[in-house]
Amino acid sequence: MERNKNQLREESIEFAIAVSDICDNVKGCSVYVNQLLRSSSSIGANIHEAKYAQSRSDFIHKLEIALKESFETDYWIELIFRKNKFSEGSYKTLKNYCGIIRRKLIASITTAKKNQDNFGV
Repeated sequence: MERNKNQLREESIEFAIAVSDICDNVKGCSVYVNQLLRSSSSIGANIHEAKYAQSRSDFIHKLEIALKESFETDYWIELIFRKNKFSEGSYKTLKNYCGIIRRKLIASITTAKKNQDNFGV
């Protein structure tokens, strides 16, 4: 399980860097780009914070925040693409990467909640 958490953390960092690299080439829409940069990097920040959670509930809560940030990130990716600021290739790459992280977060949250229920916490 620890290996999977570290893998998810690494993937979230790589995703935030990919978003940042693509956003470096976007002209205009600075408000939307800033929102995308914030939400995409917040995914990893919350995954990282979960590692230092004070309880199982706190751990789950941090992962749920990361999940919410992934949904927000997905929104900003689509909005910027619709403004014709991303190429279709960049759009598909970011959407796919974000979706992979989101599915892994959902699986992690589901597992953590199941384990919490099994221990009567």
